[in-house]
Amino acid sequence: QRFRNGLFVALHGSWNRSTTNGVKVIFVPFQSGKPGAVEDFLTGFVVDNSANSKWGRPVGVTVAPDGSLLVSDDGGNRIWRVKYNG
Repeated sequence: QRFRNGLFVALHGSWNRSTTNGVKVIFVPFQSGKPGAVEDFLTGFVVDNSANSKWGRPVGVTVAPDGSLLVSDDGGNRIWRVKYNG
């Protein structure tokens, strides 16, 4: 219920910076048609802050029919499935 009426966004990150930024999935809640504060949703893709120390880079997100979130990852060559177990 908490993640209804919001937007998930994959931040692929930069390849040409001395320190890594982005490289995560964020959630943007909406209320009355206006975006709220951005929240980190899925992190941990960065091993350390050097430019080439990532084990994954999220590219896109979609919601599966069962309500789980699917995240494509071109750095780790995977599809991640995030599922609620409540």
